[in-house]
Amino acid sequence: MGHIELYDTTLRDGAQTEGISYSVQDKLRIAERLDGLGVHTIEGGWPGSNPKDAEFFRRARRLRLRSATLAAFGSTRHSSSAANDQNLRALLKAETQVVTIFGKSWDLHVRDVLKISFDENLKVIEESVAFLKRHGRRVIYDAEHFFDGYKDDPAYALKTIQAALDGGADAIVFCDTNGGSLPTEISGTITASKEVLRVPMGIHAHNDSDLAVANTLAAVDAGCRHVQGTMNGYGERCGNANLVSVIAVLKLKMGLDCLPGAKLKTLTETSRFVAEISNMAQHANQPFVGAAAFAHKGGVHVNAVMKSPRSYEHLDPATVGNQRKILVSELSGRSSLVFKARGLSLDLSKETPQAKRLLALLQQLEHQGYHFEAAEGSLELLLKRELKQVKPFFTLESFRVIMEKRDHRLVSEATIKVRVNGVPEQTAAEGDGPVNALDNAVRKALRRFYPTISQMHLTDFKVRVLDEKAGTAAKVRVLIESQDEHDSWGTVGVSENIIEASWQALADSIEYKLLKDHGSTQHKAHSTQRTAKR
Repeated sequence: MGHIELYDTTLRDGAQTEGISYSVQDKLRIAERLDGLGVHTIEGGWPGSNPKDAEFFRRARRLRLRSATLAAFGSTRHSSSAANDQNLRALLKAETQVVTIFGKSWDLHVRDVLKISFDENLKVIEESVAFLKRHGRRVIYDAEHFFDGYKDDPAYALKTIQAALDGGADAIVFCDTNGGSLPTEISGTITASKEVLRVPMGIHAHNDSDLAVANTLAAVDAGCRHVQGTMNGYGERCGNANLVSVIAVLKLKMGLDCLPGAKLKTLTETSRFVAEISNMAQHANQPFVGAAAFAHKGGVHVNAVMKSPRSYEHLDPATVGNQRKILVSELSGRSSLVFKARGLSLDLSKETPQAKRLLALLQQLEHQGYHFEAAEGSLELLLKRELKQVKPFFTLESFRVIMEKRDHRLVSEATIKVRVNGVPEQTAAEGDGPVNALDNAVRKALRRFYPTISQMHLTDFKVRVLDEKAGTAAKVRVLIESQDEHDSWGTVGVSENIIEASWQALADSIEYKLLKDHGSTQHKAHSTQRTAKR
């Protein structure tokens, strides 16, 4: 079926996502990563609309892209002539080989938005494309609102495409700008329209009906070989076609040439990198690349996957750079525990009394409110403690947290006493809140024994009330996410007292960091009071 051109518009359409604001440096870093993935064309922005995008194109000239070509984006002319139009001149000034412009295909927009005649709109399209072609650019024409326009007046929608072709357009992209079309409408409209085309066809789909990926694939089936989308589906309103999913399906399900096989293995890494730079939490259940995309929780599922991964997985996670994840919870069977233990190099067999005891303990703790799916650091510590594979790095003897209002501001102070290898250490520290003060105090107490503790920091803190009807006496669950320069991990604590629940999660977080750094047999200490409380 031929080669597919991947056209990424994360830096322009994706930047319109609520909550995303890219700096120029952010855009340069994402462009380099997209190039590393193997994307063919990267739409850098609209240089005629804002200084930031203009600066991006100036700085992007120094990028050493290996596979990708940059494209500048803009609209058809606004002034009386293309040669005098500042928007078109800004596109030339960007000095990209590829220029993408959009024009109106829907008679409603021509009449009610542009407020010009239908013939004038055709002239605008043709002259704008021709002007860019005369300056040696490859011109991609985005037929905005094409599917809505085709529904209302198919003859006029086709005339707008013909105008772009008469101007010399190198590719015509059908845009489902409102995101309201169905896959059958997409394929039917493209099939009916392609008779007049003599250049490659493309698709640009929005996700307002949650069909952007399906519509993109339907367009490819209908003959489109140019595919536009954004990483992780970022975009205005409900987003654009998720290029991550589109790439995976094109390559692995439809057998189409869009990326080299080796590049496909970087798909997960690239998706998460873009999410991080965008300051957006990646959805755990995002297909192909999400943390839960290949996660198994139910005991029957886990048992089957351990015997034959294909039984509950549509592809090998490693193909897209992801990995299988076995979740351990009260719904899990012993197979889940055994699989998890093996991953931690622990000797545990399914039929042993240890496995039965561990499963019963896990179910009891989750009944109390613990939640280990998002706290694998606590889960690993729990398994290793119960299997006598780890000894605590420190023992808590006592802590006290006080809050005081000084000079119209609240100040929290924590005093803590711990013991490390029989050596007592007592210290105090202030913080922005009681948990922050407690965190600062325990780090201060342990730092001289374990200097690497300075390398970790808390990245997220969540509190959930487990029984709202109990009011102030309700149990709370605290989830803490921690990170160092190499890894991130989650820990959990549960109590009727939010400070105690926070301490449980905080102590686990520190223990897990020390376990990673020092191993389970290179220290001596006594069992902690906190473990006994559980």
